[in-house]
Formats: sequence, structure tokens, C-alpha cells
Amino acid sequence: MKKGMIFILLVLVSTALLHGLPREEGMYPMSEIHKLDLQAKGLELEISDLFNPDKISLIDGICNVGGCSGSFVSGDGLILTNHHCAYGAIQKASTQENDFLQNGFIAKSRSEEIRAEGYTVRITESYRDVSEDVLSAVKKGMDLVERTKAIEKRMKEIEKKAEDENPGKRAGVSEMFIGKTYVLFIYTYLKDIRLVYAPPRSIGNFGGEVDNWMWPRHTGDFSFMRAYVAPDGSPAEYSEDNVPYHPKKIIKVAPEGVDEEDFVFILGYPGRTYRHRTSHFLSYEEEVRMPYVAILYQWQINTMEKMGENDRTIALKLASRIKGRANTMKNYRGKLQGLRRLDLVEKKRETERALQEFIEADPQRKKQAGTLLEDIGKIYQEIRDRSDLELVLDYIERSSVILNAACTVYEGAIELQKDDLDRESAYMDRNWTRTKERLFMALEDYHEPADKILFKDMLMRAARLLESKAIPAVQDIIGNNDTEQAIDAFIEEAYANTRFTDASFLEQALTKTPQEIEKIDDPFLRFSEALYPSYLELREIRRARKGALDPLHAQLVEVKKAFLAKDFIPDANSTLRLTYGYIRGYHPRDAVYYTPITTTNGVLEKTTGEEPFDPPKEFIDLIRSREFGRFEHPKLKAVPTAILYNMDTTGGNSGSAVLNAEGELVGINFDRAYEATINDFAWSEDYSRSIAVDIRYVLWITQKFGGATHLLEEMGVTVD
Repeated sequence: MKKGMIFILLVLVSTALLHGLPREEGMYPMSEIHKLDLQAKGLELEISDLFNPDKISLIDGICNVGGCSGSFVSGDGLILTNHHCAYGAIQKASTQENDFLQNGFIAKSRSEEIRAEGYTVRITESYRDVSEDVLSAVKKGMDLVERTKAIEKRMKEIEKKAEDENPGKRAGVSEMFIGKTYVLFIYTYLKDIRLVYAPPRSIGNFGGEVDNWMWPRHTGDFSFMRAYVAPDGSPAEYSEDNVPYHPKKIIKVAPEGVDEEDFVFILGYPGRTYRHRTSHFLSYEEEVRMPYVAILYQWQINTMEKMGENDRTIALKLASRIKGRANTMKNYRGKLQGLRRLDLVEKKRETERALQEFIEADPQRKKQAGTLLEDIGKIYQEIRDRSDLELVLDYIERSSVILNAACTVYEGAIELQKDDLDRESAYMDRNWTRTKERLFMALEDYHEPADKILFKDMLMRAARLLESKAIPAVQDIIGNNDTEQAIDAFIEEAYANTRFTDASFLEQALTKTPQEIEKIDDPFLRFSEALYPSYLELREIRRARKGALDPLHAQLVEVKKAFLAKDFIPDANSTLRLTYGYIRGYHPRDAVYYTPITTTNGVLEKTTGEEPFDPPKEFIDLIRSREFGRFEHPKLKAVPTAILYNMDTTGGNSGSAVLNAEGELVGINFDRAYEATINDFAWSEDYSRSIAVDIRYVLWITQKFGGATHLLEEMGVTVD
């Protein structure tokens, strides 16, 4: 009996060693991956196969598409990403007569592929540290605002110089450790992206918001897009003369998929994490900002959904706004639950108390950093004290398509008079075209009743601010009148007399000088003019805060390194990162274990015939017919639909290729388990699990339901 137990323990220990258990958190920058012994973890490639500036490597097949991640899966620029990442393109192309969002879309030939309006693709070409250059802009005697502006301008100068030296490329300087390290990235930047295939909403968004951030999952969250370039191969705006882009690297699809405990990794573009921030930041997020946004967005979602429930045309116009807000709202609710469940703020405070003791234990450290944490806390107290005003200013412009257009026109007229490098980023020559495009795209989805209701709500919130924080532009509307009546009257007059609903007027207004703008009698333009000083003041206050916080955060990194006696990686910041792990389930609560692979059996079990569990009858019949072909899992006897793994991911990783040990695509990352919404602030082997749609489900749907066998053939996948 004892020998048997010893044998079992040896097997378990050897398995743990083989799989590198427990794995540590990490979204590793490319500069750090050589420090990882990934072969010992299960990788069957060399590190140079993942990234090598001197030769073609896997990252040449990985891209950022519309703010998500994606991968090139054919030599003709075919991109595989998430359905929710392509959602905006699908929605824009949809009408009541051709409802691609509801019914799906397939281009049977290249000529039928639809422009993905507003989408771009970014491919990382190279990177280099420019920290010394950036920080050299800081001079003695600068005040806090001057310090921030000097760094901002130097970053712009570096980017412009890099783009001048690399014609046709896009440059971006990214802050890695706040106030301390900066990296220049050079990107290939493609501007003609088209929609190729998307399953119906009831498959691509199966489960909807009910299943969002949940496991088990059965969502076919994938779409195909394609990148195009000019005939000479250079990046170009949309044109019928353009040709498919030929990527340097193709990510090979592995139709056999994965099994439990297989090694997997992701190369992608995770958004923002905040793990190196203090308890002051976390408590502000938990107690102030995230509850405010979650409640606001829930109300806006409910309002817009009700407006579109009996009119598909209205529902389509509001679909993207609802989708984006719903994703944020549920994400924030998950984070709030996780923060409270883990008591993360208090744990962070405990760590900071130990750090403070470490600082005070050494006279030199105490002299240099004795008040470091206290100083950061004072700045966050200032943020708290002004939070109600600042949150209103942050969201009032976002509430109204028309106000956003008018504010952009007004500020743009002022900014465009400045030298390019002195402008706010959105108005620089390199960004101005995209800024204008976003305005026109938003105007296409404009729905006046929704715009009025959302705008009124924010005006009422502004009116309820204390007198000491009152926004002059809003007080001018109210005067000495009844608040709601005055706001109602302003809204009716403004929407009745504005010309910003007219795309041709907007186009002309975007070319005007400040003097010409003054002569335009438009109520939204005049309100924007009245709001402008409040936004300028807020911008300068935030620059002053950043000027104060950046050196403190840079110092905090150095103190933490000494305290922990080790280096650590910077927070994610939308730059290319690697994370690795294993196909693995978890225990979400006592006596419950989630296995890591779901199948089409679960689709049948969940289907009710009512949204959001209402896939087409033909699809259900197809599952029941068991025409699974080579995509059937040999043990589960069904097509795997989703996989679960312990990789470290966050927003922006949506659409990332999940790659096996040989660097082949086995899934498309699209979500995290509810417990892992806390990943932005902390990662744990116990609860941090991410979710991908299984490549077998993608291929099976594309071939058997979508009838797009030609796409499988283009990817080099043999079919039955």
C-alpha cells in the first residue's frame, strides 16, 4: 500500500515538474522572454522562433486588429479573430434588409468581401529602449505640468523621427514602467481591412450577456477578416484596386486541437493591467470609479435596449454602443466582486506596511523614500475629492454623438493652428484622419431619441454637483430656472437647431479656423465652447498629477525591487506580450470543479429557442446529425467548443491565437472566467482562467454550417 502511494506521489511530482507547476503570472514583453525556460515548460520551439529581429518569426504572423489581437492564417492576408472584435464591422455593414449581425455574413469570393470601416491592423516590426532620450526632456526647475508636457512632446518627436526614417511604418513610444522606462515600437500599419466570414449572432454571441465572463462556455466567437494593400505592397486606404496583403509569416492551424494539460501560449496585445499600482489606486477604483461607471452603463444599456426592442433598425444603430458598454459593465462588476472576495485592497495595504518597514529600516532609504507611499496617497485623496466633477466631465461628451462631434470641431479648430508636435494627440497630422473617421462612423449610428435621453441624464448629474464644483456651461443653461425644465428646454432647442446631424456640415466644420467657428450659430457648438475651459482645466490638473506621480511610481519600482530582491515585468500596455500555461480546469468554489473543454453537447443542453440561446434550427440539426468528421474529439465524442487555460490575459487579448507547443493555432482567446476579471489587478493559479473558442469548432462551423470550405482550403486544412 505504501509503495503504491509513493509511486503515485512520484508520478504527481514528476508531472508537476514536467508542466512547471505552479506557473507564475506574467504578460512578458518580447525583451524578457529569453529569460524564460519555456522548453522546460513544454515549448518545442526555440525562443528565436517566437521573436527574432533578424529573421522571420511567429510574431510576424500576429497582429493587432481594431484594438483586439488576431493572426494571419493564410498567405493572402486572411485574419482569424473574435466575432466580438469584428462586431463593429458587421454592425456597420448590416441593414434591416441585409442583417449580417443577425444572420451572419459570407463572402464567396474576394470581390464580395465588405470593407471593415474604421478598422486597422498593426504588426510589430521592431522595438528599442528610448528611456534615456525621453527622460532627457525633463529639466531642473520645471513645474509638474511642464514636466508632463515635455515628456509628451519628446515622445512625439521620437515617433515622428522614427516614421521619417521608416517610410510607410507607424511608430509608437510606450511607457513600460511609469515614469521610468519607455520603448519605441515600429509597426506595419494596414488601413484596408475587409470582412470575409462571420457566423450569425446566435452562434458568434451564443449565450450573450448571460454567459459573458462565465464558464462553461459554448460561444462560436470567431470571424475572418482580410488585410489589403496597394498593388505595390504598400499600406493604403481602401480602394477597389488594392490586393491582399502577403504576411511574412503564416500561423498554421492545428485542426487536431488540444487536450487537458497540454502546453499552450499566446502572443498578443493585452490592454492595461494595474498590478504595480498602490492600495490608494485600488481603493479608488473599488469605491468610486468602477461603481460609478457600472451603474451608469447599466442604465444606458437598459435604456437603449428598450428603444430597440420593437424596431430592428434602431437596434442595429445602437448595437455597438450597447455591446461595448455591456462588456465594460459586466467586467467591472466582476472586478468589484473579485476585489471584495479577495480583500485585495487590504492585502495590498499589508504589503505596503511591510514595504514601509523595509524603507525605514535603512537610514538612506528612509531619507530618499520615507514618505513615498504617503505622497502617493495624498494625490489619490485629491482625485477622490474631485471625482464627482471629473467623472461627469469624462462621460458627458461620450453620452452624445452630437456633442462629441461639436467638441471635436471646436477643439480641432484651435489645435490645428498649433505646430504639429504641440497639438493634442488626436489632432496631430498622423492621427487627424482617423479622428475624423470616428466622428462620421458614430454619426452613421446616430439615433436622436437615445442621444437626447443619455445626454439629459449627464446634464442632470452635472446639475447635482455641489456649487463649489459646478460646471459653468451647465449652470448657464439652468440659470435661476427649475433645473429639469431648463435642461429639457435646452435639449429640445439644441437638437431642433443643430446642423451636426448633417455629415456634409460636419465635414465643412472640420476645416474651419477658430475665427470662422465663432461665426457659426449652432447650439451644440456654443455649448462646446462653454465647456472647453472646464476640459482645459481638467487636462492641466491631470498633467500636474502625472508630473507628480510619475517620479513617485518610478521610485516605487526601485524600492520594490530591493524589497523583493528580484526584477519583475511591467504592467501590460497594449504592446506585444507573451503568456504561457496549460489547458486546465479549476475549482470556482467548494466542492465544484470545472473541466477545461466544452463540446457541442453543451450547445444542445443550453438551447432554449429564445435569445441568447437560440442558434438556427439548421445548426441544431447539424449537431444532432453528428456530422463531425475530423473535428470530433476522440474521447468526448463531440466537437469541442471552448477551452480553458491558466494563461495570464486581459482585455486586448481578445482574438489572440492560442498556440500549441509547436506554435500552431488551436484556439482563439475571447474571454476570462468571472473570477479572473480581477486579472487586471492580480493573477492567481487558483482562479485566473481564460477562455478560447476551440479551433475544431471554428473549422467545423466554417465548413459544415457556413459552407465556406474554400477558407479551410486557403488555410491548408484538408476537408472530408
